[in-house]
Amino acid sequence: MNDQPVAKQRFEFIDQFRGFVGILMLIGHCSYYFNSVWLDLDPLAPHFDSLAQFLLRYFGYLCAPGFLMMNGAMVWWFYDRRIAKGTSRWQISRNLIERGLFLVIVQMTWVNSSWGGFRVFRPWHFGVISCIGLSMICLTLVVHWRWYYRLMLATGILLLHPFLLEIPYDPNSTEAGAAFTRVVMQTFIDSGKFNKYPLLPWFAMAILGSVMATCWLQLWKTDSERIRKSLPIAAGVFLAAFLIRLGGGYGNLFPYANVGDWNFFMDQKYPPSLFISLWFFAAVVTMVTLMIVIGRIAPRALAVFSVPGKVPLFFYAVHLAFLGVFIKRTGFMYREGGVVESLIASAVMLAIMLPLCNWFYGVRNRSSNYFVRMM
Repeated sequence: MNDQPVAKQRFEFIDQFRGFVGILMLIGHCSYYFNSVWLDLDPLAPHFDSLAQFLLRYFGYLCAPGFLMMNGAMVWWFYDRRIAKGTSRWQISRNLIERGLFLVIVQMTWVNSSWGGFRVFRPWHFGVISCIGLSMICLTLVVHWRWYYRLMLATGILLLHPFLLEIPYDPNSTEAGAAFTRVVMQTFIDSGKFNKYPLLPWFAMAILGSVMATCWLQLWKTDSERIRKSLPIAAGVFLAAFLIRLGGGYGNLFPYANVGDWNFFMDQKYPPSLFISLWFFAAVVTMVTLMIVIGRIAPRALAVFSVPGKVPLFFYAVHLAFLGVFIKRTGFMYREGGVVESLIASAVMLAIMLPLCNWFYGVRNRSSNYFVRMM
């Protein structure tokens, strides 16, 4: 990748980063099915007995911020290109809303049932794919704003979210009124059995992705400029997140023992604390910048990430279905292994999925079928 102007360049680093976080998600899913640590692990309050287990789980924390930010980036890019071609804002919004609803339906029908190998139909649960879809729909309201207004909105949501978490409700009550409150709270603010990915903080991450896309894909004209300006942003947000965590109060959900301990870096993800949101925003910016750097030096080194990065929904939905059907229906090695077994399973799944992704990318480019194109 060189320093050619934006207008003449395909942004390979976006595909590469999407593929990178997709592969991290696959590793996390393999760990979920093969790793015995999940027999006792509480995802809402995880604790680990080894550095390897901690890292295996912690690297996966990059996935949701990465997915949401790249979704926001692509929504902005789609909007900007369509406006330049003369498409009306209403038509663009309708296309994005349609796509967002499609993702919600994929979550409720395919993804939810995949976890158990399609043995049980479980539509009444939201997850990361539905969160991406809802965020896409909400972005239609603000994607046309100037980048600094979007930045202000995202910052405001993230700063307000810790206060909203103080709203009292009973997540376990079966009474009709309490159940409605639970659905509302866990759709927008908190995490629980209905939804681990509440919309508000993750929508803020999608907005931040749209802001960074405005910089990466429009305002900053060369790779050198993207690298030079992205790293100070990441460093500044890392510092802000570190200071919030160090304070141990506002913006934190779990306490930590000592600075530098594993639990210092592993605050709550479900829902994300302010520390986690800022820390992993900075991590995403850093990793995207690293993709740009490597792309300039050794572009072929990132080719493996480009493959799933061009069809991220297909990669996610199909590998999860393979794992769910095979493990849940056969019981093979279900939570009997450890880190090594999880990584071996990941390598096997990649050997299966990379050719499939290459094949589907070609099919989708040639197809006029609505559902194929939506994937």
